[in-house]
Amino acid sequence: MSEATQWHLVGDIGGTNARFGLFFDDPNQATDIASYRVADFPTFTGVLHQLMADAERLDHVEGPPASVCLAVAGPPHGDTISFTNSPWRFSIGMVEACTGAPRVRVINDFAAVARALPALSAEDLEQIGEGHQQPGATQVALGPGTGLGVAALVPGLDGRPSVVHGEGGHVDFAPVTDVEIEIFKRLRAQFGRVSIERLLCGDGIVNLYRALCDIHGVAAQKTSAGNIGSAAQQNSDPICAQTLRTFFTLLGSSAGNFALSFGALGGVFIAGGIAPRYVDLLRQSEFRARFLMKGRLADYLSTIPTFLITRPNIGLLGAALSLTD
Repeated sequence: MSEATQWHLVGDIGGTNARFGLFFDDPNQATDIASYRVADFPTFTGVLHQLMADAERLDHVEGPPASVCLAVAGPPHGDTISFTNSPWRFSIGMVEACTGAPRVRVINDFAAVARALPALSAEDLEQIGEGHQQPGATQVALGPGTGLGVAALVPGLDGRPSVVHGEGGHVDFAPVTDVEIEIFKRLRAQFGRVSIERLLCGDGIVNLYRALCDIHGVAAQKTSAGNIGSAAQQNSDPICAQTLRTFFTLLGSSAGNFALSFGALGGVFIAGGIAPRYVDLLRQSEFRARFLMKGRLADYLSTIPTFLITRPNIGLLGAALSLTD
C-alpha cells in the first residue's frame, strides 16, 4: 500500500441500498466505494463492519477516517437513529466505535441532496419545461425512491444557504381529478390515512397500479414497480402506462405544492432512484402541467424551473459537503 493520507467517509443510507464513498481534501471529489443491499444485512452494524473491512483493501486508505457523515432516510434526531422504511437502528456512538472516527455527523438524506444543489452544473441536470432560476433564491429538492424525500436550500442573511428538511413525504394526498379521487378511496380503505408517499415511491407505483386495475375492473397481474415500469416503457400494458403517467402527474402536483410552500424561485430539483429510469415517460406525462395547475398562482409558478438531477450519488456529494459546514 502506498503512503496513506487523511480521508473522510460518507454514506447515503436509504430503505433499499446503503451507498458509501470517500474523499481526501476536496469534498467535491467524493467518489463511491461500496454499495450494499439493506435486505442483505439484519443490522446497520453488520454493514458498517463489512464496509470497514472492504475499505482496508483500498489504495491510499489506511487507519480510521478523520470524519464521517451519514445521510439517512429518516429524521436524524438524538443519538439513536431509526429509519422510516427500514428496520435498521444505530447510534452515533456505535458509528464512532466501528469506524474509529473522532467526528461523526448524521443528516437527513434529502438534506444531503439539497446541500449538494449549489455544486451541480448544467451537465448534472435535465430541465423539464420552461422557467428560469432566480440567483440566490430558495431551491427545493424532492424525489421518490423507497420513500419520498423533501428538503429545501434557503438563503441565509450571511450569504450562506441553510438546509431545511422535514418529513414532507408524509403530508396528505390531495386528489384533483375524478380518477384520483377513486384512487384515494381505495388507498384510504387500505391504509386509513393516505400520504403522498403512499403513491410517490416504489411501493406507491404498485399501489397506483392495483387501484387502477380495480377501477378498470381487471385483475392485477404485475407485482413489482420494476415490472410495471418496464411494461409502461414498452407500452405493452395500458394500465401500466396509465400508472406511470399518473405517478409523474402526481409528482408534478406535489412539486408545485412544495414550490409554493417554500417560494422556490431558485428551482425545483427531482432526485431519487425512480425518475431517472423513466425520463421519457416523465417528459411525456403531465408533470409540468400539474406543477403549474395552481389556480391564481399559475403565473408565479411558470417562472420556476423544474429539473431532473442526472448526476449519480448526489447524496454522497451532499454528505461530503456537509462535513465542511
